[in-house]
Amino acid sequence: MKKTLSLLLIIFFVQLNSQNNKEAYFASGCFWCVESIYESLIGVSKVESGYSGGYTNNPTYYSVLTGKTGHAESIKVYYDAEKISFKQLVKVFFGSHDPTTLNRQGPDRGTHYRSIAFYSNDNEKKIINEEINRLLKNKTYPKIVTEVKKFEKFYIAEDYHQDYKQKNPNNAYIWNVSVPRINKFKSKFTDLLKD
Repeated sequence: MKKTLSLLLIIFFVQLNSQNNKEAYFASGCFWCVESIYESLIGVSKVESGYSGGYTNNPTYYSVLTGKTGHAESIKVYYDAEKISFKQLVKVFFGSHDPTTLNRQGPDRGTHYRSIAFYSNDNEKKIINEEINRLLKNKTYPKIVTEVKKFEKFYIAEDYHQDYKQKNPNNAYIWNVSVPRINKFKSKFTDLLKD
């Protein structure tokens, strides 16, 4: 009886915990930068860099760079919805890149660097659109060119792209582009940062 009760309790807590564990997908420029931004958030357990939003199966970094796959450099965020909400992740998304530039973030140009907020259900779509409307109403941005797109498939990027900033702290791109972008983001979202 005790073993059965213990097993039932373990199953209950695993199910409860798994209900809080969610995934979200965003594209907002170079995934080296975006990955580091989301990894710094409370409630985020893991972030993977990859490709999404296109039509080519099993894309590679170099095929995505051609602009012919339809994919954008994207991230997959694993988060605990009890600690950080999808709404907060969306606020971070719009607050950590320039959603007014079409197919461009900083020095990076091309459709593979475009801004996309992916949604998996109607509620997520509503949250994204409400944030866009709020930002436009408050005149935070004069326009927003971000695609609001139904999530279909995420292809994980090659191993050397994962945790790129951590593994390559002296890379010139990291110092000149990623670090300033991440620091700017951190100054605006201090309440959401891990200790």
